[in-house]
Amino acid sequence: MPVKKHSFSDLVRIEQLRKIESEKGEDLTYAGIKNTEGIAYNGFSYLEFIDRLNQRAKHLIQENALDSVLLQPQKQYNQARWICLVIAVLLGGLAASQAVSESVILNIYWLLAVLLGFNTISLLLWICGITFNLQSLSSGIVAQLACWLPYRRKTEPTVASLASLAWWESCLTGLVGKWRISVMTHQFWFVYLVAGLILLILLMLAKQYNFIWGTTLLPDSALPRLTQILGSPLETIGLKIPDDPQTIASRIGNGHQDTGTRTAWANFLIGAVLFYGILPRLLVLGFSLMMLKWSERRFRLDLYLPYYIELRQQLMARATRSEIIDADPNAGIKPAEVVRPPENIAIPVNALAFGIELDAATQWPESINCRMNIVDQDTHDEAIVLMKNFNGPLLLGVAAHRLPDRGVQRLIKDLVDNGRAKPWLILLNKPSTAVTSSREFSWFRLAESCGIPAEHVITR
Repeated sequence: MPVKKHSFSDLVRIEQLRKIESEKGEDLTYAGIKNTEGIAYNGFSYLEFIDRLNQRAKHLIQENALDSVLLQPQKQYNQARWICLVIAVLLGGLAASQAVSESVILNIYWLLAVLLGFNTISLLLWICGITFNLQSLSSGIVAQLACWLPYRRKTEPTVASLASLAWWESCLTGLVGKWRISVMTHQFWFVYLVAGLILLILLMLAKQYNFIWGTTLLPDSALPRLTQILGSPLETIGLKIPDDPQTIASRIGNGHQDTGTRTAWANFLIGAVLFYGILPRLLVLGFSLMMLKWSERRFRLDLYLPYYIELRQQLMARATRSEIIDADPNAGIKPAEVVRPPENIAIPVNALAFGIELDAATQWPESINCRMNIVDQDTHDEAIVLMKNFNGPLLLGVAAHRLPDRGVQRLIKDLVDNGRAKPWLILLNKPSTAVTSSREFSWFRLAESCGIPAEHVITR
């Protein structure tokens, strides 16, 4: 039966449980998930592993009544988004009303600067952030604050706070977070511009305004020339913009405007806000929505985390062959077959095993025969020669209680590069020596940097 691809929300829920189990696992009950462990497999599959993680998550959530707790961060984000959109409506209307004020004479370029100025700056900063992959510019200050606050908690974490932290890390950071905050940013400015334009149209329907322009520092021909440049695209869609005589007549101090001039300036104002404000925001909003969906589909769990390494060994146990027992040749009855319990640690058989600077107290599993302990250049060169003449799996054993340094990393990377197949890394422990989770995590990251797949990392 083919394994379906899981949604982004499924992966976020698994991440939330990871965070909760890592710090508050003692507060959960696990009676309902015992039947999900130890099922045999014939080779690791990411999708199958995620399917089993998802099934396990469903049992845990149902058994511990965590549905509302895990959904709460999404609800809080949606509430914050709606509050931001309401604020955008108010700010857009306020900007338009303040720019118009009580006067019947409107400075056209001051009005455009109020409505489009900050929007244009924000859009340019976002484009620079996306182009040069600058997280602070593409995500915005609000996103940075939202991602910063959870890490600065001073109180004891709770199940609810851990679920929220995991949701923030999954949905508001990285590639997914960049595009999610981009969508929120573009929605804010889109609503801001639409609200300002609607109020402006209502005001122009109810009152008669004269449009003027003026400048102190720029040449007299600068703003009329800018009007023609900005108005050219608007003319292609059928909007009538001020011609040169109307533009010159609208300079400050040139007297009364006729109806045609006022109408032309009103069309220019509405068209400029639509074409240079709302339309670009609508385009980048659509683009950000598509990129958000794309990034959510590409989202992957970090299988090098100790939590997933341990669960892989529980949920994706290695399959074993059935054996015939107590066969009676005279009974004429088909002999019974049994399946031996699967092993939780999938150690490859017939592997060429090398130790990496191991001491005498570090013990290998009984089923593994260590061919050589690599401690210097001579043993390293000898191991390379053995690897080139060997076609089976390669198993590298390291002392889990040690802190991996750059020398060990270079050695393992060299062995990986010279091997014919992806090697396995086994973390070996000394008897009665506890290994901290941070030390174990360092080895998992070393495996990732050396190109060893997460499913090839074994804890012992």
